[in-house]
Amino acid sequence: MDKIKETFGYALGFVLFVVLLPAVMWLCSGLPSLATANVVNIVIAVCLAVTGLALSIWAIVYMRRVGDGNPMDAFGHEVAPRTRHLMTDGPYRLSRNPMLTGVFIYLIGCCVLLWSWQSVAVFVVFVVIMLIQVRTEEQRLRRDFGDEYEAYCRRTRRF
Repeated sequence: MDKIKETFGYALGFVLFVVLLPAVMWLCSGLPSLATANVVNIVIAVCLAVTGLALSIWAIVYMRRVGDGNPMDAFGHEVAPRTRHLMTDGPYRLSRNPMLTGVFIYLIGCCVLLWSWQSVAVFVVFVVIMLIQVRTEEQRLRRDFGDEYEAYCRRTRRF
């Protein structure tokens, strides 16, 4: 059952953050033709998207191997098995939320590609929602890991 929940968590995260959000940005931007995008914007967007996805994937793989769990925890509800170990090294030494930081970088790349205020508006709404989610997750981490998590918070930035 844990393997099913884990697979579901990864699939849900991919669909929501990598497919659905950029699609909503594109729809809200009026379905612009990406074939006519400025070459400079395309290059910048691809660099940001690849960097963001690489950071997120590194964090996911690290979480799976070291944290012995899955990232999908939504507003206090376990979508997939939660991590069992606090991660403070690897990508987690750079940020307490490297996976989400990577998603933000990826979505900024989408905004650059679409080059519209509507895509930026969708991104801002997403950031606000994720900030609420992160605060909920931090409460759980404080409960689960106590002083160890507090020390980690003092030496590592949220993003």
